[in-house]
Amino acid sequence: MRIAVAGKGGVGKTTVSAGLCLLLAEQGRNPWAVDADPNNCLGYALGFRQDLLADVTPLSEMRQMLAEQAGSSAGQGGMFTLNPDVTDIIADYEINDRDISLLVMGVVDEGGTGCMCPENATLRTILRELVHAERDLIVDMVAGLEHLGRGTAQAVDALLIITQPNRSALRTVPRIHKLAEDIGLTRMWVLGNNVSRAEEADRIQHSIPQVSLLGTLGHYPELQDDDVFAGVSGSNLKSDLSQILTKLEEQLNGDA
Repeated sequence: MRIAVAGKGGVGKTTVSAGLCLLLAEQGRNPWAVDADPNNCLGYALGFRQDLLADVTPLSEMRQMLAEQAGSSAGQGGMFTLNPDVTDIIADYEINDRDISLLVMGVVDEGGTGCMCPENATLRTILRELVHAERDLIVDMVAGLEHLGRGTAQAVDALLIITQPNRSALRTVPRIHKLAEDIGLTRMWVLGNNVSRAEEADRIQHSIPQVSLLGTLGHYPELQDDDVFAGVSGSNLKSDLSQILTKLEEQLNGDA
């Protein structure tokens, strides 16, 4: 199962990404967790050891290394390799804990242009390599889906769009849907977070009727800001996310 998780900042996509990874790890599936968000909080949400995360530098900040891998220099245009060999990068920078392999990618900031610079070419190739691996994969992404090129999108099983029942979050959902369609993603579901009433779930579904609402998550006061899943192994969140994971796999198997 290879799932990209996207949404407006602050809607809970990192919490959902971490929870899905931990559930897959409990099943002995040793998933990949890819942090493709500029805030780089996924490792902390997963509860990885602090000593493993303390000195982590997102790959996106190693611009010279990424550009050289593509046969260019950081910030330079011109000719470069679109499909560089990234095997060594993955092996050198993956972090393993809790039966999960984490790769902190980050995002190359190009002023929102979405240009194909050599650095982004290498990052997209890394993600494409992981998507085609024979392991479960959860990618915590920004709303702009910067790392998902058309070739990668076609190998992703589904996009899970996280939102909340407020206008700011809901306005982002149609934009993510349009971007996903543009790169060839055909299977998408919306997951509502911080939903406490049926009318809030209805509001989410009505905001983007062309995408089905997979389910909703509520409020979980047991969560801690500094370590999302610390001490909540028996929480309602885990139970609710487990149901979401089951429903997601049922939907994927039904579409296969």
